[in-house]
Amino acid sequence: MDAAELRERQRPLKDRYREDPRAALTPLRAHGTFADGGITATVGSWAGPVRAGLHRATGGDGSDACSGDMLLEALLACAGVTLRSVATALGVDVRAAELVAEGRFDARGTLGVDRAAPVGVTDVVLTVTLDTDATDEQLEKLGTLTERYCVVGQSLATPPTIEVHRGG
Repeated sequence: MDAAELRERQRPLKDRYREDPRAALTPLRAHGTFADGGITATVGSWAGPVRAGLHRATGGDGSDACSGDMLLEALLACAGVTLRSVATALGVDVRAAELVAEGRFDARGTLGVDRAAPVGVTDVVLTVTLDTDATDEQLEKLGTLTERYCVVGQSLATPPTIEVHRGG
């Protein structure tokens, strides 16, 4: 897809959202169950069910997906698609890309060992290496706009609300 085709596809959407801002509020949903045993949650994904469990640092055996890794994967997917969209819109040719998301968590926080230790993935850095002839200015603009428009990245700035209910 080139910049002209991207603009053509997005034009009617942008026009509609300008006319009716409520139409832009797009619901998202994920679903999970306790279908599998152990300290796990099975989450539906585009590739099929993923069983998440405890990280080795918190008592897991390493056989289940780590939700922290899944968070980084979601960030990487969103940033990658966003960067590719921005590059397309700006007419920056990208022949290939390598994307790496890294972070860490302090197991003391999630295990309740030290109330002062943070709970959550911290020190998150997304590194993108492009095979491109883009200038340094274009690369900086790609980074700035990707950070600005990456839904998952921006979502990390606001903690979610967690509600627990009794089912019937």
